[in-house]
Amino acid sequence: MEKIEGLIDAPFTPFNEAGEVNYDMIAPYAAMLKKNGLKGVFINGSSGEGYMLTDDERKRLAEEWVKYANKDFKVIVHVGSCCVKSSRELARHAAELGAWGIGAMAPPFPKIGRVEELVKYIEEIAAGAPELPFYYYHIPAFNGAYLPMVKLLEAVDGRVDNFAGIKYTFESIYEYNQCRLYKNGKYDMLHGQDETILPSLAMGGARGGIGGTTNYNGRELTAIIDCWKRGDLEGAREHQNFAQDVINVICRYRGNIVGGKRIMKLIGLDMGKNRTPFQNLTDEEEAAMKRELEAIGFFERCNQL
Repeated sequence: MEKIEGLIDAPFTPFNEAGEVNYDMIAPYAAMLKKNGLKGVFINGSSGEGYMLTDDERKRLAEEWVKYANKDFKVIVHVGSCCVKSSRELARHAAELGAWGIGAMAPPFPKIGRVEELVKYIEEIAAGAPELPFYYYHIPAFNGAYLPMVKLLEAVDGRVDNFAGIKYTFESIYEYNQCRLYKNGKYDMLHGQDETILPSLAMGGARGGIGGTTNYNGRELTAIIDCWKRGDLEGAREHQNFAQDVINVICRYRGNIVGGKRIMKLIGLDMGKNRTPFQNLTDEEEAAMKRELEAIGFFERCNQL
């Protein structure tokens, strides 16, 4: 299967003042991401509050995003759900639309505690779109599925024909590298932590990744990869350290899903508020976050409309 090169964005789901999905925002959103060097989107995932969307909303979002797909801008649809029947239908729908690929994280309930349980979950979902690459989204902090990923690769190998690889959002660069080395790089290992892109390039040989802070800091994150390719290690370090400065700010404001989504408003694309049970920023918190971002020079380096 084709392996992804460059950074794919995990977009936020825009909501209007009534809390309904604002589909009209997708066109300018896609244009902004393309302008700032992103190679596609992984929609309806954690950044997109996918588990707080109805299946109909998820389908409609996929339909809107696919309108802006092309050979240089891939649309991957997260179809994970607590109901595997829903996941399989979402996978079928994504294939029908012409999405490039699909993916799913382990469900938050019931908690998956064994590799075989996870493989069965993947197998049933992937069968809904057997012609599309399937990526497992490894983010155990969200679902408690702290399972060995090399063992997962061993278990799906030869069993799930359209298994393409893993979006790896976990702290172990060692395990990431071991997965990348499995059978001489058979599977696509997409790095999923924006704060450690440079180490993943240096040790893990990463070629592609999926990020959340790429929504507003994509220029800096793609610059890490560009510098690395040119052999400019000091430049890559500077961009990575700046990216960590930005992440340090959002961590003080409920992280990327809440604080990061409000940053989109500050750069000119208002994504609206997060759905319950997320606790949205107050106006005072937004102003304080803006001051912290100004202090590190963020608005001179962030994504441009």
